[in-house]
Amino acid sequence: MDFRETLETIQADDASVSRLFGGDGRGVHGLHTSNPAYQAKLAEAAQFISQVYKGTRPVRHLQEALGTSDFPLLFGDVLDRQLLATYRETPSTFRDWCRISTVSDFRPVKRFAVNGAESTLALVAEQAEYPQAKMTDAVYTYSVVKYGRQIPFSWEAILDDDLNALKDIPARFGRAARRSEEKFATGLIADANGPHASFYTVGNKNIINTTNGASATNPPLSISGLQDAMTVLSQQRDADGEPIVIDAVYLIVPPALEITAQNILHATELWVGGYGQVGGGGVAAQGLHVTNWMRNKVRLEVASYLPIVSTTNGGTSWYLVADPNGSRPAFEMGFLAGHTEPEVFIKEPNQRRVGSGATDAMAGSFETDTIGYKVRHCFGGSRLDPRVSVSSNGTNA
Repeated sequence: MDFRETLETIQADDASVSRLFGGDGRGVHGLHTSNPAYQAKLAEAAQFISQVYKGTRPVRHLQEALGTSDFPLLFGDVLDRQLLATYRETPSTFRDWCRISTVSDFRPVKRFAVNGAESTLALVAEQAEYPQAKMTDAVYTYSVVKYGRQIPFSWEAILDDDLNALKDIPARFGRAARRSEEKFATGLIADANGPHASFYTVGNKNIINTTNGASATNPPLSISGLQDAMTVLSQQRDADGEPIVIDAVYLIVPPALEITAQNILHATELWVGGYGQVGGGGVAAQGLHVTNWMRNKVRLEVASYLPIVSTTNGGTSWYLVADPNGSRPAFEMGFLAGHTEPEVFIKEPNQRRVGSGATDAMAGSFETDTIGYKVRHCFGGSRLDPRVSVSSNGTNA
């Protein structure tokens, strides 16, 4: 029986707490989450909790149920699923412009980029020896690390029917995990002064300026600025001096530039050049009226943490990053294998009422009666190839 059939057949309002979760029950440790019996009990627990949240079932039922052997495990599973639902629904941008990978443990991982032997083939004369090609490699290293927090709340909060404490915990943890990822990823492309100084450099030729072929240095976001960015990006070369083919790019902007970016990318047509007075040579200035090609080439991402990470130029800086699904990703985010999404935990109680044969899962700590929840999330990342991203701090200087 699946979730939908179970929820349709359970008449929870007519059942007593003792029927639902009374007695010693059967421990669910070791039961696989795909087990039909476990799925049925989990659906029943979710229905039960939902009714308490909505007020159709009294809170005292929840208080009584939390002391049984089965319910705390199911309750924790429900909270974990609520956490993941909020986490997955919270918007993020980095998964589009970063390559996403998993790593096996917390030790440093290496990403190798092998360059060479991709230039155009040399002409080989009759009976002549074939020329040899040299190959070089670059190594990028990073580690995933552990992030998290805990929220303690009092036993009195449960007795005082403060259900918002329980309802809000998974949602708060889920949003916090997603925001942590987004801020970390933003720190890969930006520092306190705008485009990251170690990645966007003169030597990497990925700053939008006149030296690299643009018509202006650090132009503000505009049609001409985007044209300059594409020009600088198109002039990048691989280790053999060959062009780097880029099919699509992501335009990453702060919230302050979203409207500007939307206007540029959603325009149906572009006017290039302009009409003017007849010049000294008797020829009028000319302009082009073209379909907006940027709509198919450029995809917009609004990075909310840019003005937070970059306290200077955070509202004016903008970036072009090549699609990471190509052969040359500019950035990578890695997640711990088996723990790629945040996980929620409840602290085991360390007290038991005298005369009781079982530990109340919501009894809390012996010292303070505190009940604790914790979220854990493991991830890391690195900057990779600087030749597939360009940036401007938008100051025109």
